[in-house]
Amino acid sequence: MKRLCLNRRSYDTPLFRKNALTPVEAAFKIIDILPNGIRRLRWAIARDFLAEVRERPRRFRLVFTRIYKVFMKEHRSVALLVETSNAYSRGLLVGILDFAQRQGNWSIFLPEQERGASPPAWLSQWKGDGIIARIETDQVASAIRKLRLPVVDLSAARHMPGIPWAETDDKAITRLGVEHFMERGFEHFAFCGDPGFAWSNARCESFTELLSQHGLMVHTYQSTPRYDRGFTVEKEKKSLGSWVQKLPRPIAIMACYDFKAQQVLDVCRELEIAVPEEIAVLGVDNDELMCEFASPPLSSVIHDTYRTGLEAAMLLEQMMATGKSETERLLTEPLGICTRQSTDVLATKDREVAMAMQYIREHANHNIRVADLLRHVPMSRRVLEARFRKAVRRSPHEEIQRMRINRVRQLLNQPELSVAEVARLAGYEHPEYMAAAFRRQTGQTPSQYRDSRTPQAPLR
Repeated sequence: MKRLCLNRRSYDTPLFRKNALTPVEAAFKIIDILPNGIRRLRWAIARDFLAEVRERPRRFRLVFTRIYKVFMKEHRSVALLVETSNAYSRGLLVGILDFAQRQGNWSIFLPEQERGASPPAWLSQWKGDGIIARIETDQVASAIRKLRLPVVDLSAARHMPGIPWAETDDKAITRLGVEHFMERGFEHFAFCGDPGFAWSNARCESFTELLSQHGLMVHTYQSTPRYDRGFTVEKEKKSLGSWVQKLPRPIAIMACYDFKAQQVLDVCRELEIAVPEEIAVLGVDNDELMCEFASPPLSSVIHDTYRTGLEAAMLLEQMMATGKSETERLLTEPLGICTRQSTDVLATKDREVAMAMQYIREHANHNIRVADLLRHVPMSRRVLEARFRKAVRRSPHEEIQRMRINRVRQLLNQPELSVAEVARLAGYEHPEYMAAAFRRQTGQTPSQYRDSRTPQAPLR
Protein backbone atom coordinates (compact mmCIF):
# COMPACT_ATOMS: atom_id res chain seq x y z
CA MET A 1 0.00 0.00 0.00
CA LYS A 2 1.87 3.00 -1.28
CA ARG A 3 -0.50 5.67 -0.06
CA LEU A 4 -3.07 5.96 2.71
CA CYS A 5 -6.31 7.39 1.31
CA LEU A 6 -8.96 7.94 3.95
CA ASN A 7 -12.27 7.89 2.10
CA ARG A 8 -15.14 5.43 1.81
CA ARG A 9 -13.14 3.24 -0.55
CA SER A 10 -10.20 3.01 1.88
CA TYR A 11 -11.37 -0.27 3.34
CA ASP A 12 -11.58 -1.93 -0.06
CA THR A 13 -7.88 -2.77 -0.06
CA PRO A 14 -5.94 -5.96 0.61
CA LEU A 15 -5.18 -4.59 4.05
CA PHE A 16 -8.84 -4.69 5.10
CA ARG A 17 -10.33 -7.47 2.98
CA LYS A 18 -11.73 -10.53 4.62
CA ASN A 19 -9.19 -13.28 5.39
CA ALA A 20 -6.34 -10.74 5.26
CA LEU A 21 -5.51 -8.83 8.48
CA THR A 22 -7.78 -8.32 11.45
CA PRO A 23 -8.83 -4.68 12.05
CA VAL A 24 -6.41 -4.38 14.98
CA GLU A 25 -3.52 -5.85 12.98
CA ALA A 26 -4.36 -3.50 10.14
CA ALA A 27 -4.42 -0.56 12.54
CA PHE A 28 -0.92 -1.28 13.82
CA LYS A 29 0.24 -1.77 10.25
CA ILE A 30 -1.04 1.72 9.48
CA ILE A 31 0.78 3.16 12.50
CA ASP A 32 4.05 2.40 10.72
CA ILE A 33 3.17 4.70 7.83
CA LEU A 34 1.17 7.41 9.60
CA PRO A 35 4.07 9.68 10.74
CA ASN A 36 4.92 10.40 7.11
CA GLY A 37 1.38 10.93 5.96
CA ILE A 38 -1.23 11.82 8.50
CA ARG A 39 0.48 15.07 9.56
CA ARG A 40 -0.37 16.46 6.15
CA LEU A 41 -4.06 15.53 6.27
CA ARG A 42 -6.67 18.22 6.49
CA TRP A 43 -8.83 18.33 9.62
CA ALA A 44 -11.99 17.56 7.68
CA ILE A 45 -10.52 14.35 6.32
CA ALA A 46 -9.37 13.30 9.78
CA ARG A 47 -12.86 13.88 11.23
CA ASP A 48 -14.48 11.92 8.40
CA PHE A 49 -12.04 9.10 9.04
CA LEU A 50 -12.94 8.93 12.73
CA ALA A 51 -16.63 9.00 11.88
CA GLU A 52 -16.19 5.90 9.73
CA VAL A 53 -14.09 4.21 12.39
CA ARG A 54 -17.03 4.48 14.80
CA GLU A 55 -18.87 1.96 12.64
CA ARG A 56 -16.10 -0.61 13.21
CA PRO A 57 -15.60 -2.88 16.22
CA ARG A 58 -14.92 -1.11 19.53
CA ARG A 59 -11.29 -2.25 19.77
CA PHE A 60 -10.62 -1.06 16.24
CA ARG A 61 -12.16 2.33 17.11
CA LEU A 62 -9.97 2.76 20.20
CA VAL A 63 -6.81 2.03 18.25
CA PHE A 64 -7.59 4.58 15.58
CA THR A 65 -8.63 7.17 18.17
CA ARG A 66 -5.22 6.70 19.75
CA ILE A 67 -3.58 7.17 16.35
CA TYR A 68 -5.52 10.38 15.87
CA LYS A 69 -4.43 11.80 19.23
CA VAL A 70 -0.78 10.87 18.76
CA PHE A 71 -0.25 12.01 15.18
CA MET A 72 -2.76 14.79 14.69
CA LYS A 73 -2.02 18.12 16.39
CA GLU A 74 -5.01 19.43 18.27
CA HIS A 75 -6.25 22.78 16.98
CA ARG A 76 -5.51 25.73 19.31
CA SER A 77 -7.22 29.10 19.40
CA VAL A 78 -4.86 31.68 20.94
CA ALA A 79 -5.60 35.33 21.73
CA LEU A 80 -2.84 37.95 21.81
CA LEU A 81 -3.43 40.99 24.03
CA VAL A 82 -0.32 42.83 22.84
CA GLU A 83 -0.23 46.35 21.40
CA THR A 84 1.30 46.91 17.98
CA SER A 85 2.19 50.58 18.45
CA ASN A 86 5.86 50.20 19.41
CA ALA A 87 8.92 48.31 18.16
CA TYR A 88 9.27 46.26 21.34
CA SER A 89 5.78 44.77 21.10
CA ARG A 90 6.06 44.21 17.37
CA GLY A 91 9.26 42.26 17.98
CA LEU A 92 7.41 40.04 20.46
CA LEU A 93 4.67 39.42 17.91
CA VAL A 94 7.20 38.39 15.24
CA GLY A 95 8.54 35.67 17.57
CA ILE A 96 5.02 34.46 18.41
CA LEU A 97 4.03 34.45 14.74
CA ASP A 98 7.09 32.42 13.78
CA PHE A 99 6.23 29.75 16.35
CA ALA A 100 2.57 29.70 15.24
CA GLN A 101 3.62 29.16 11.63
CA ARG A 102 6.00 26.37 12.59
CA GLN A 103 3.41 24.75 14.83
CA GLY A 104 0.75 24.79 12.13
CA ASN A 105 -2.26 24.34 14.41
CA TRP A 106 -2.56 27.76 16.07
CA SER A 107 -5.37 30.09 15.10
CA ILE A 108 -4.31 33.59 16.20
CA PHE A 109 -6.73 36.28 17.35
CA LEU A 110 -4.94 39.66 17.42
CA PRO A 111 -7.41 42.51 17.99
CA GLU A 112 -6.41 46.16 18.17
CA GLN A 113 -5.14 46.79 21.68
CA GLU A 114 -3.87 49.94 23.39
CA ARG A 115 -1.25 49.67 26.10
CA GLY A 116 -2.76 50.05 29.56
CA ALA A 117 -6.31 50.01 28.16
CA SER A 118 -9.35 48.52 29.90
CA PRO A 119 -10.23 44.87 29.21
CA PRO A 120 -11.77 44.56 25.72
CA ALA A 121 -15.49 43.77 25.58
CA TRP A 122 -14.99 40.52 23.68
CA LEU A 123 -12.67 39.01 26.30
CA SER A 124 -15.35 37.85 28.77
CA GLN A 125 -17.12 35.83 26.05
CA TRP A 126 -14.03 34.47 24.29
CA LYS A 127 -13.92 30.68 23.92
CA GLY A 128 -10.33 29.79 23.17
CA ASP A 129 -7.47 27.67 24.44
CA GLY A 130 -4.81 30.10 25.65
CA ILE A 131 -3.71 33.74 25.93
CA ILE A 132 -0.44 35.63 25.61
CA ALA A 133 -0.82 39.13 27.02
CA ARG A 134 0.99 42.18 28.33
CA ILE A 135 -1.00 42.47 31.54
CA GLU A 136 -0.49 46.12 32.52
CA THR A 137 -3.52 46.70 34.81
CA ASP A 138 -5.38 44.91 37.60
CA GLN A 139 -8.58 45.14 35.54
CA VAL A 140 -7.10 43.16 32.65
CA ALA A 141 -5.62 40.64 35.11
CA SER A 142 -9.03 40.13 36.74
CA ALA A 143 -10.77 39.64 33.38
CA ILE A 144 -8.18 37.07 32.23
CA ARG A 145 -8.22 35.22 35.54
CA LYS A 146 -11.98 34.60 35.21
CA LEU A 147 -11.44 32.70 31.94
CA ARG A 148 -9.40 29.98 33.70
CA LEU A 149 -7.23 29.43 30.62
CA PRO A 150 -3.47 28.92 30.23
CA VAL A 151 -1.84 32.37 30.18
CA VAL A 152 1.69 33.69 29.63
CA ASP A 153 2.35 37.27 30.71
CA LEU A 154 4.73 39.50 28.74
CA SER A 155 4.75 42.32 31.28
CA ALA A 156 7.08 42.94 34.22
CA ALA A 157 4.27 44.68 36.13
CA ARG A 158 3.19 41.30 37.60
CA HIS A 159 -0.48 42.19 38.04
CA MET A 160 -1.28 38.47 37.86
CA PRO A 161 1.20 36.64 40.13
CA GLY A 162 1.40 32.89 39.98
CA ILE A 163 1.37 32.56 36.19
CA PRO A 164 4.41 32.15 33.89
CA TRP A 165 5.89 35.32 32.46
CA ALA A 166 8.51 36.16 29.86
CA GLU A 167 10.50 39.39 29.93
CA THR A 168 13.81 40.94 29.00
CA ASP A 169 16.67 40.66 31.51
CA ASP A 170 16.89 44.15 33.04
CA LYS A 171 20.15 43.42 34.85
CA ALA A 172 21.80 42.32 31.61
CA ILE A 173 20.48 45.46 29.90
CA THR A 174 21.94 47.81 32.49
CA ARG A 175 25.19 45.83 32.59
CA LEU A 176 25.61 46.52 28.88
CA GLY A 177 24.91 50.20 29.51
CA VAL A 178 27.47 50.45 32.31
CA GLU A 179 30.15 48.71 30.20
CA HIS A 180 29.32 50.93 27.22
CA PHE A 181 29.81 54.10 29.24
CA MET A 182 32.84 52.96 31.24
CA GLU A 183 34.75 51.88 28.14
CA ARG A 184 34.31 55.46 26.95
CA GLY A 185 35.97 56.78 30.09
CA PHE A 186 33.00 58.45 31.81
CA GLU A 187 33.25 59.18 35.52
CA HIS A 188 29.81 60.75 36.03
CA PHE A 189 26.59 58.81 35.46
CA ALA A 190 22.85 59.42 35.53
CA PHE A 191 19.63 57.48 34.98
CA CYS A 192 16.39 58.90 33.62
CA GLY A 193 13.38 56.71 34.44
CA ASP A 194 9.60 56.50 34.49
CA PRO A 195 8.27 55.23 37.85
CA GLY A 196 5.02 54.15 36.17
CA PHE A 197 6.78 51.06 34.77
CA ALA A 198 8.18 48.22 36.89
CA TRP A 199 10.92 47.50 34.35
CA SER A 200 12.10 51.13 34.52
CA ASN A 201 12.42 50.90 38.30
CA ALA A 202 14.27 47.58 37.98
CA ARG A 203 16.72 49.08 35.47
CA CYS A 204 17.33 52.13 37.65
CA GLU A 205 18.04 49.94 40.68
CA SER A 206 20.39 47.66 38.73
CA PHE A 207 22.22 50.58 37.07
CA THR A 208 22.82 52.21 40.46
CA GLU A 209 23.94 48.94 42.06
CA LEU A 210 26.41 48.07 39.30
CA LEU A 211 28.09 51.48 39.43
CA SER A 212 28.20 51.48 43.23
CA GLN A 213 30.37 48.35 42.96
CA HIS A 214 32.95 50.60 41.24
CA GLY A 215 32.59 53.26 43.93
CA LEU A 216 30.58 55.54 41.61
CA MET A 217 27.33 57.38 42.34
CA VAL A 218 24.34 57.85 40.03
CA HIS A 219 22.21 60.98 39.56
CA THR A 220 18.63 59.80 39.09
CA TYR A 221 15.55 61.47 37.67
CA GLN A 222 12.07 59.96 37.88
CA SER A 223 9.64 61.65 35.52
CA THR A 224 5.93 62.06 36.08
CA PRO A 225 4.25 58.97 34.58
CA ARG A 226 2.41 59.69 31.33
CA TYR A 227 -0.77 58.17 32.77
CA ASP A 228 -0.66 60.43 35.84
CA ARG A 229 -3.43 63.03 36.01
CA GLY A 230 -0.88 65.77 36.71
CA PHE A 231 1.22 64.99 33.63
CA THR A 232 1.63 67.64 30.94
CA VAL A 233 4.29 67.73 28.22
CA GLU A 234 5.45 71.26 29.02
CA LYS A 235 5.59 70.66 32.77
CA GLU A 236 7.63 67.49 32.30
CA LYS A 237 10.02 69.18 29.84
CA LYS A 238 10.66 72.03 32.26
CA SER A 239 11.32 69.64 35.16
CA LEU A 240 13.65 67.45 33.08
CA GLY A 241 15.52 70.51 31.76
CA SER A 242 16.10 71.79 35.29
CA TRP A 243 17.60 68.41 36.29
CA VAL A 244 19.84 68.20 33.22
CA GLN A 245 21.26 71.69 33.77
CA LYS A 246 22.44 70.78 37.27
CA LEU A 247 24.35 67.64 36.22
CA PRO A 248 28.17 67.59 36.24
CA ARG A 249 29.80 67.26 32.81
CA PRO A 250 30.83 65.29 30.90
CA ILE A 251 28.20 62.78 32.02
CA ALA A 252 26.62 59.60 30.65
CA ILE A 253 22.82 59.29 30.93
CA MET A 254 21.03 55.96 30.52
CA ALA A 255 17.32 56.33 29.87
CA CYS A 256 14.84 53.59 30.74
CA TYR A 257 13.76 53.36 27.08
CA ASP A 258 14.09 55.17 23.75
CA PHE A 259 11.13 57.49 24.24
CA LYS A 260 12.60 58.86 27.45
CA ALA A 261 16.06 59.14 25.86
CA GLN A 262 14.57 61.16 23.02
CA GLN A 263 13.08 63.57 25.58
CA VAL A 264 16.56 64.02 27.10
CA LEU A 265 18.00 64.77 23.64
CA ASP A 266 15.24 67.31 22.97
CA VAL A 267 16.00 69.12 26.25
CA CYS A 268 19.75 69.12 25.52
CA ARG A 269 19.12 70.64 22.09
CA GLU A 270 16.94 73.41 23.54
CA LEU A 271 19.52 74.14 26.26
CA GLU A 272 22.34 74.07 23.65
CA ILE A 273 24.17 71.26 25.47
CA ALA A 274 26.52 69.33 23.16
CA VAL A 275 25.69 65.64 22.69
CA PRO A 276 27.74 63.47 23.08
CA GLU A 277 30.67 65.74 24.04
CA GLU A 278 29.03 67.10 27.23
CA ILE A 279 26.21 64.59 27.74
CA ALA A 280 26.11 61.10 26.21
CA VAL A 281 22.64 59.51 26.01
CA LEU A 282 21.76 55.81 25.72
CA GLY A 283 18.26 54.42 25.19
CA VAL A 284 16.75 50.94 25.36
CA ASP A 285 14.63 49.15 22.69
CA ASN A 286 16.52 50.21 19.54
CA ASP A 287 13.37 51.46 17.85
CA GLU A 288 15.13 52.19 14.58
CA LEU A 289 12.78 54.91 13.36
CA MET A 290 12.84 56.76 16.66
CA CYS A 291 16.62 56.37 17.05
CA GLU A 292 17.43 57.53 13.53
CA PHE A 293 15.01 60.49 13.65
CA ALA A 294 16.51 61.65 16.95
CA SER A 295 18.96 64.53 16.84
CA PRO A 296 21.68 63.37 17.10
CA PRO A 297 20.88 59.71 16.24
CA LEU A 298 20.34 57.75 19.44
CA SER A 299 22.46 54.81 20.64
CA SER A 300 20.28 52.06 22.10
CA VAL A 301 20.32 48.60 23.70
CA ILE A 302 19.02 45.95 21.30
CA HIS A 303 16.39 43.65 22.80
CA ASP A 304 16.04 40.06 21.63
CA THR A 305 12.26 40.47 21.46
CA TYR A 306 11.97 37.76 18.81
CA ARG A 307 13.37 35.21 21.24
CA THR A 308 11.14 36.46 24.07
CA GLY A 309 8.02 36.10 21.91
CA LEU A 310 9.11 32.70 20.57
CA GLU A 311 9.80 31.28 24.04
CA ALA A 312 6.52 32.69 25.39
CA ALA A 313 4.66 30.88 22.61
CA MET A 314 6.56 27.66 23.32
CA LEU A 315 5.65 27.96 26.99
CA LEU A 316 1.97 28.49 26.22
CA GLU A 317 1.93 25.45 23.90
CA GLN A 318 3.42 23.36 26.70
CA MET A 319 0.74 24.60 29.11
CA MET A 320 -2.09 23.90 26.65
CA ALA A 321 -0.73 20.42 25.89
CA THR A 322 0.14 19.25 29.42
CA GLY A 323 -1.76 21.58 31.74
CA LYS A 324 1.45 22.74 33.43
CA SER A 325 4.68 24.63 32.75
CA GLU A 326 8.24 23.73 33.64
CA THR A 327 9.17 27.31 34.51
CA GLU A 328 7.54 30.42 35.92
CA ARG A 329 9.95 33.03 34.54
CA LEU A 330 11.77 33.37 31.23
CA LEU A 331 14.37 36.14 31.02
CA THR A 332 15.94 37.03 27.67
CA GLU A 333 19.32 38.72 27.47
CA PRO A 334 19.79 41.65 25.04
CA LEU A 335 21.72 41.21 21.81
CA GLY A 336 24.03 44.19 22.29
CA ILE A 337 24.13 47.94 21.71
CA CYS A 338 23.66 49.77 18.45
CA THR A 339 26.11 52.66 18.77
CA ARG A 340 25.05 55.87 17.09
CA GLN A 341 26.20 59.47 17.49
CA SER A 342 24.63 60.11 20.91
CA THR A 343 27.36 58.03 22.68
CA ASP A 344 30.11 57.94 20.06
CA VAL A 345 32.70 59.74 22.17
CA LEU A 346 35.53 59.07 24.61
CA ALA A 347 35.24 61.12 27.78
CA THR A 348 38.94 61.65 28.47
CA LYS A 349 41.23 64.62 28.20
CA ASP A 350 44.09 62.33 27.15
CA ARG A 351 44.19 62.84 23.37
CA GLU A 352 46.49 59.88 22.69
CA VAL A 353 44.33 57.47 24.69
CA ALA A 354 41.27 58.72 22.82
CA MET A 355 43.06 58.04 19.53
CA ALA A 356 44.02 54.55 20.70
CA MET A 357 40.43 53.75 21.73
CA GLN A 358 39.06 54.94 18.40
CA TYR A 359 41.63 52.81 16.53
CA ILE A 360 40.68 49.74 18.58
CA ARG A 361 36.94 50.27 17.93
CA GLU A 362 37.53 50.57 14.20
CA HIS A 363 40.07 47.75 13.78
CA ALA A 364 39.50 45.22 16.59
CA ASN A 365 38.03 42.71 14.12
CA HIS A 366 41.13 42.87 11.89
CA ASN A 367 43.35 40.78 14.18
CA ILE A 368 45.28 43.80 15.46
CA ARG A 369 47.82 43.65 18.27
CA VAL A 370 49.25 46.22 20.68
CA ALA A 371 52.20 46.66 18.30
CA ASP A 372 49.78 47.89 15.61
CA LEU A 373 48.34 50.32 18.12
CA LEU A 374 51.78 51.72 18.95
CA ARG A 375 52.40 52.47 15.27
CA HIS A 376 49.20 54.50 15.23
CA VAL A 377 49.85 56.24 18.58
CA PRO A 378 53.61 56.87 18.77
CA MET A 379 54.70 56.33 22.37
CA SER A 380 56.35 53.57 24.38
CA ARG A 381 54.30 50.56 25.32
CA ARG A 382 54.89 51.19 29.02
CA VAL A 383 53.59 54.77 28.82
CA LEU A 384 50.57 53.75 26.75
CA GLU A 385 49.72 50.94 29.20
CA ALA A 386 49.83 53.32 32.18
CA ARG A 387 47.79 56.10 30.56
CA PHE A 388 45.32 53.67 29.05
CA ARG A 389 44.67 51.95 32.39
CA LYS A 390 44.16 55.30 34.08
CA ALA A 391 41.52 56.37 31.54
CA VAL A 392 39.78 53.08 30.72
CA ARG A 393 40.63 50.80 33.69
CA ARG A 394 41.94 48.12 31.30
CA SER A 395 45.12 47.48 29.37
CA PRO A 396 45.14 47.98 25.57
CA HIS A 397 45.41 44.19 25.07
CA GLU A 398 42.43 43.57 27.37
CA GLU A 399 40.40 46.17 25.48
CA ILE A 400 41.19 44.59 22.11
CA GLN A 401 40.18 41.16 23.39
CA ARG A 402 37.01 42.51 25.01
CA MET A 403 35.90 44.19 21.79
CA ARG A 404 36.58 41.04 19.75
CA ILE A 405 34.72 38.78 22.20
CA ASN A 406 31.74 41.15 22.12
CA ARG A 407 31.78 40.86 18.33
CA VAL A 408 31.87 37.06 18.61
CA ARG A 409 28.81 37.15 20.91
CA GLN A 410 26.89 39.20 18.36
CA LEU A 411 27.83 36.89 15.50
CA LEU A 412 26.93 33.74 17.44
CA ASN A 413 23.37 35.06 17.68
CA GLN A 414 23.12 34.56 13.91
CA PRO A 415 22.43 30.79 13.58
CA GLU A 416 23.12 30.78 9.83
CA LEU A 417 26.84 31.43 10.54
CA SER A 418 29.12 28.49 11.32
CA VAL A 419 31.67 28.79 14.13
CA ALA A 420 34.42 28.99 11.51
CA GLU A 421 32.65 31.89 9.77
CA VAL A 422 32.20 33.64 13.12
CA ALA A 423 35.94 33.33 13.78
CA ARG A 424 36.80 34.78 10.37
CA LEU A 425 34.42 37.73 10.72
CA ALA A 426 35.73 38.47 14.23
CA GLY A 427 39.33 38.58 12.98
CA TYR A 428 40.65 35.26 14.29
CA GLU A 429 43.02 33.28 12.07
CA HIS A 430 41.79 29.94 13.40
CA PRO A 431 38.47 28.88 15.03
CA GLU A 432 40.46 27.08 17.74
CA TYR A 433 42.11 30.35 18.82
CA MET A 434 38.72 32.04 18.99
CA ALA A 435 37.21 29.18 20.99
CA ALA A 436 40.04 29.29 23.55
CA ALA A 437 39.80 33.09 23.94
CA PHE A 438 36.02 32.96 24.16
CA ARG A 439 36.12 30.28 26.84
CA ARG A 440 38.65 32.23 28.93
CA GLN A 441 36.41 35.29 28.79
CA THR A 442 32.96 33.69 29.22
CA GLY A 443 33.49 30.24 30.71
CA GLN A 444 31.69 28.68 27.72
CA THR A 445 32.69 27.36 24.33
CA PRO A 446 31.13 29.18 21.35
CA SER A 447 28.85 26.18 20.74
CA GLN A 448 27.72 26.11 24.37
CA TYR A 449 26.98 29.83 24.27
CA ARG A 450 24.97 29.45 21.06
CA ASP A 451 23.04 26.45 22.44
CA SER A 452 22.19 28.36 25.63
CA ARG A 453 20.56 31.08 23.52
CA THR A 454 18.65 28.73 21.20
CA PRO A 455 15.02 28.20 22.28
CA GLN A 456 14.21 24.54 22.84
CA ALA A 457 11.17 22.97 21.22
CA PRO A 458 8.14 22.52 23.51
CA LEU A 459 7.05 19.15 24.80
CA ARG A 460 4.49 17.49 22.57
